[in-house]
Amino acid sequence: MGKKIKKEVEPPPKDVFDPLTIESKKAATVVLMLNSPEEEILAKACEAIYRFALKGEENKATLLELGAVEPLTKLLTHEDKIVRRNATMIFGILASNNDVKKLLRELDVMNSVIAQLAPEEEVVIHEFASLCLANMSAEYTSKVQIFEHGGLEPLIRLLSSPDPDVKKNSIECIYNLVQDFQCRATLQELNAIPSILDLLKSEYPIIQLLALKTLGVITNDKESRAMLRDNQGLDPLIKILETKELNDLHIEALSVIANCLEDMDTMVLIQQTGGLKKLLTFAENSTIPDIQKNAAKAITKAAYDPENRKLFHEQEVEKCLVTLLGSENDGTKIAASQAISAMCENSGSKDFFNNQGIPQLIQLLKSDNDEVREAAALALANLTTCNPANAKAAAEADGIDPLINTLSSKREGAVANAATVLTNMATQEPLRVSIQSHNAMHAIIGPLRSANTVVQSKAALMVAATVCDVEARTELKNAGGLEPLVELLHSKNDEVRRHASWAVTVCANDELMATELCRLRALDILEEINLSVSRKNKFSEAAYNKLLNNNLPLKYSQTGYLSSCDIISDGFYDCGRINHGTKLLPLKELSLKEPNDQRAILLINNKSEVPPPLSMEDKSSDIGYGRSISSSSSLRRASKEKTSAGVGSPTEEKSEPTSGRNTVLSKSATKEKGSRKGKGKKEEEKVKEEEEVLSVPKMTGEGSPDKEWCPPSDPDFCLYVYEVTKTILPITNMKEQVEALAKYVAERMGGHIPKEKLHEFSWELHISELKFQLKSNVIPIGQIKKGIFYHRALLFKALADKIGIGCTLVRGEYGRAWNEVKLMDRTRKGVIGCLPPPETYIVDLMFHPGELMKLRSKEADLYRFL
Repeated sequence: MGKKIKKEVEPPPKDVFDPLTIESKKAATVVLMLNSPEEEILAKACEAIYRFALKGEENKATLLELGAVEPLTKLLTHEDKIVRRNATMIFGILASNNDVKKLLRELDVMNSVIAQLAPEEEVVIHEFASLCLANMSAEYTSKVQIFEHGGLEPLIRLLSSPDPDVKKNSIECIYNLVQDFQCRATLQELNAIPSILDLLKSEYPIIQLLALKTLGVITNDKESRAMLRDNQGLDPLIKILETKELNDLHIEALSVIANCLEDMDTMVLIQQTGGLKKLLTFAENSTIPDIQKNAAKAITKAAYDPENRKLFHEQEVEKCLVTLLGSENDGTKIAASQAISAMCENSGSKDFFNNQGIPQLIQLLKSDNDEVREAAALALANLTTCNPANAKAAAEADGIDPLINTLSSKREGAVANAATVLTNMATQEPLRVSIQSHNAMHAIIGPLRSANTVVQSKAALMVAATVCDVEARTELKNAGGLEPLVELLHSKNDEVRRHASWAVTVCANDELMATELCRLRALDILEEINLSVSRKNKFSEAAYNKLLNNNLPLKYSQTGYLSSCDIISDGFYDCGRINHGTKLLPLKELSLKEPNDQRAILLINNKSEVPPPLSMEDKSSDIGYGRSISSSSSLRRASKEKTSAGVGSPTEEKSEPTSGRNTVLSKSATKEKGSRKGKGKKEEEKVKEEEEVLSVPKMTGEGSPDKEWCPPSDPDFCLYVYEVTKTILPITNMKEQVEALAKYVAERMGGHIPKEKLHEFSWELHISELKFQLKSNVIPIGQIKKGIFYHRALLFKALADKIGIGCTLVRGEYGRAWNEVKLMDRTRKGVIGCLPPPETYIVDLMFHPGELMKLRSKEADLYRFL
C-alpha cells in the first residue's frame, strides 16, 4: 500500500471576516447591535433587551434614553420570523411605560403592531402584540389610532384563541376601546357579544371579570342589550349570582343585569324565568355591602321605566328596599334610598312605604353622613309629593325636627329636598302649625341666602307654603327673612323668580308686611320684572297687584283704577297720575312741602278726636259715633268677603260685627226719618254747631311739634260720613242709594253744573285758595266745596266704601274721573230660572247728579271723554 498523504486545510478566503464571539455587559452596546444587518445578531440582541426590560421600569426608561425604541420599530416588519417575534415581545413589555407610549404614538407604529395579530402568526406574537395594544389603549389618542387602523376586528377574533393570555390581553384592549361610543357601535356590527359571553365560562377569574366589565359598558346601548338577550346572555349572569364561589364577580354581574333591566323586554324575560325574584332574594340575603349597593342601583336604573316599576311592585321589591335601608353600610343606605325615590312614581309603592320605609328614612336624616341624609331627604320628598297621607306619616314619625335640622346641611341637595318635604307637609294646617312651632322661619333664612338656584327655589316655595298666618309672617319678618326673599326677585332663574314672587304674594296679605316689602323695594323690583316680556310671569304680576292692593294711593296713581274690592281707608291720598318707575312720595313728605303750582293732593281722613253731636234719639240708641262709622265700613268688607274671599284690601281698620251695626243704624235712621220734618231751622243751626265742634281738633293739634306726625284732620269729611250713614245707608234699594249718594256728593262739591257753563265753574281758584290757606299741597277732601270730576268721583268712592256700596274709581284724561256701579235691571229677562246679569252704569256727579248712564251709551262716553 502506498503511503497516505495528509490533506492540507485550505485557508479562508481573504475577503471573509473571521467569526467573533462577543460578551457584552452594557445595554448601550446591545442597542447599537440593533442596527446590525445580521439576523442572528438581531435576534440575540432583541432577546437580551427583552430580558433586560422585564427586570423593571427603570430599565425601560434606560432603553428609551439609549434610543432603542426607534430601531426596534423597524424590526416589527423584519423578514425573519424570530427577529419579528423578539421585537414584538419587547414592545409588549415596553408599552407599559408612559413615555414609551408617547413615542410610539409619534412614530405611528400602530399599523405594524396590529399586523402581528394576523391568523398565520405564532401564538407568542399574538400574546405580546395584544399586550402592547392593551397597554396602549389606556389612552384616548391610542384608542383612536387602534380603531382607525382596524384593530377591533382582529382583537375580537383573538377572543377565541386557545391561549388564555391572548384572550386576557384582547378582552382588556376591547374593554378600553368600548369606552368610546364609535367602538361600541362597531362592536355590535362585528357581532362580538357571543365571543364575550363565551369568556364567562373561562376558568380564569381575570378573564371573566374583564368580560363582565366589557358587557357592563356595551349594555348601556339598547341594541347591545337586545343582542345579549337574543344570545341567552342572562342565564350565565344569573348563574354567576347563584354561585357563591364566584362572589368576586357578583358586583360586575349585577352591573350588567342593571343595564339589562332598563329594557322592558329583558325585564319581562327575567321575570318569566324567575330571575327577578332570584335577584331580589340575592340582594336581600347578601352579606356583602357592595353587592347590596349594586343590587339597589340596578333596581334604581330599571325603575325609571313605568312598566318596570309595575313589575317590581308585583315582585314586592319594596320589602327588599326597606331591608336594605337597615344595612350598616352607608353606600347601601344611599342606594336603597335612591331606589325608593325611583319607585315613588308608582302609587302602590308610595302607599306601601307609608307604613314601612318612612320611619326608617326619618332615622337616616339623623345620620352623620351628609350623603345619607341627602338621599333620605330625596326619598321623603318624592314620597310626600302629592300624597298627604305620607306627609302626615313623616310628621308622625317625628320627622319635622330632623328635616328642619337638615336645612342647615352642607350639601345643597339635602337642603333642597328637606325644604320640599316641609313644603309638602305645610299643605295641611295641623302640620303647618307644628312646623312653625319648630322655629322653621329662622331655619329657612340660610337656604334663602344660598347661591344654589335649586335651594333658592325650594326655600322660597317653602316660605310660600308656611307663612299662611299672621304669626308666621311676623316671625319671618323678625328673623330677617324678607330681605333675602326680596333679593331672590332679582334672580336670573325663572323658577326662583316665580317661587319668590309667590312667597311675596302670600306675605303681602298683611298690611304691615306689605309696607315692609315696599320699603325693601319689592314693588319696584316687581314692576321692573313685569315690564320685561321674558322675565315676567303670572306670579310676579299677582305679587305686584297684591302689594298695590295694600298701597292704594300708589295703585290709583299708577293704574288709574280702583275696583269695588279696593276699599279706601283713612290716609288714602291722590296725587295724580305717575309713570311706572316713578317713586310715590309718602304723605308726610308731601304735606311738609310748600304749596306750588302742581296739582293738589287730595286726602281722605275720617279720623277725629271729637265725635259729632247726636240727637236725643241717637244718644239712646247708638253706642257712639265711632262705632257707627266703623260699622258702616265693616258692612262693605263683610259683603266683599262673601263675594270674593281673600281678595279684599288688608289696609282696612278692624270693625265691629256687622250684625250689631245694622240694628243700631236702622233704629236711628227710622227715628231720624220720623223727626226730620219737624226740625226746620233748628237742624241747620245744629249742623253749624257740629262743624264748629269738629274743627277743634285741627286747631289744637297744630301747635304740638313734639307729638308724632299725623295727617291733617278733616272734620267736614267726618260729618259727610256721619250724614250718609244716617240718611243713605238705611235705604234698601241699591239704585236709590246710588242716586241719593250722587246727589249728596254733588251738593257738597258745588252742586249741579250745566255742560255749557262748565268753563265758568271756577274750581281752580277755590283749590288755590285752599292751598294758600293750608300752606300745603295736601287738601283734605272735605274742605273742597267746588269740585270737578276727579274731586267728586273720589268723594263718591270714599263715601260709598263707608256705607257698603260697591263702586269703582276710574281716572280719565284731562281731569276726568268717574265711578262705575253694577246694578240689577229687573226689567230685563234672563235665562229661565235665573236672574239677568247686572249692568254697569256710570254715575253722573256733574251735569245731572244722580243720573245713571249705561257704560257703553253715548251719554256715558260724553261724560267720560268730552
